[in-house]
Amino acid sequence: MVHGWPDTHRLWDRQAEALRADHRCVRFTLPGFASGHPKQAYSLDELVETVRFVAMSAGGGAPVTLLLHDWGCFFGYQFALRYPGLVRRVIGVDIGDAGSRAHRREIGLKGIASIVAYQSWLATAWHIGGALGDRMARWLATTFRAPSAASVSAQMGYPYAVQWTGAAGGFGQAKTFRPAAPMLFIYGRRKPVMFHSSVWADEVASRPGSRVLAFDTGHWVMVEQPERFNRAVIDWLAATDEQAMP
Repeated sequence: MVHGWPDTHRLWDRQAEALRADHRCVRFTLPGFASGHPKQAYSLDELVETVRFVAMSAGGGAPVTLLLHDWGCFFGYQFALRYPGLVRRVIGVDIGDAGSRAHRREIGLKGIASIVAYQSWLATAWHIGGALGDRMARWLATTFRAPSAASVSAQMGYPYAVQWTGAAGGFGQAKTFRPAAPMLFIYGRRKPVMFHSSVWADEVASRPGSRVLAFDTGHWVMVEQPERFNRAVIDWLAATDEQAMP
């Protein structure tokens, strides 16, 4: 279970509770997202290797199921592309092929400008740091109704600084994710801009064992509709388990 901005491993509390009767749930907080962490940017390689370390520690080299949200999707998708043998299934929440040519074409200039505006704000907050940076990050998290807005710090925004200013080497080597393993993609409809293209979602839905579900929520689907979200995940995991049986 890999979270994104501006969360920690606690994002998945309701999912771990619902799933642990039949699944081993492994959560961790991304580097730099813990409270009080000093200002530091981490490279894509470092973050992908963090996911690999956790997956290997948990599964001993056996393929794992990824449950991903926000930046967790980005890092988890890159992990799946680099280490396909370690990934059995992927559950992506609200982030698909964000930034791809198809995505940019669908959201248009207005959508692109909206994404650049808030991400640049968070990158700037990270560079400023200190109390002012924290206030900037917390203001945006509150505006976006992030569930953990009260505990947000500017340091959590380092992925945006990496993305837009090239800190820690940038994310230029990242590839658009097209799943090789079965995938469940869940997204919220009630957002100013989508983070996936309909072309990409259709491709995912057409793959054997894969499914795409739209919820009447914002970005934090698992928090806004936890019971429905958990049921969808449990049902899909059971269905793909049955398909894998000889």
